[in-house]
Amino acid sequence: MLKPLGDRIVVKVIEDTEQTQGGIFIPDSAKEKPQKGEVVAVGLGKMNDKGEREPLDVEVGQKVLYAKYAGTDVKMDGTEYKILSIKDALAIIE
Repeated sequence: MLKPLGDRIVVKVIEDTEQTQGGIFIPDSAKEKPQKGEVVAVGLGKMNDKGEREPLDVEVGQKVLYAKYAGTDVKMDGTEYKILSIKDALAIIE
């Protein structure tokens, strides 16, 4: 498994459905990049000026919305992940 460093998180990408409500299938070339994911790993946090770690705002298991072209794409065992800086995580989905 991936273990992020510093203020980074690893997110399992949540793909939107490939079929519309009317039953039309959307090809990969017409889809928008996914912007939702589930946090699967969290780094230790960023070091502040005092040499202390600042905790991150997200926890493993939470679903987040992230910036459209943020992070680095990684594929492991057929699953798509993104490694993001915590500043690219825009909101927690509840």
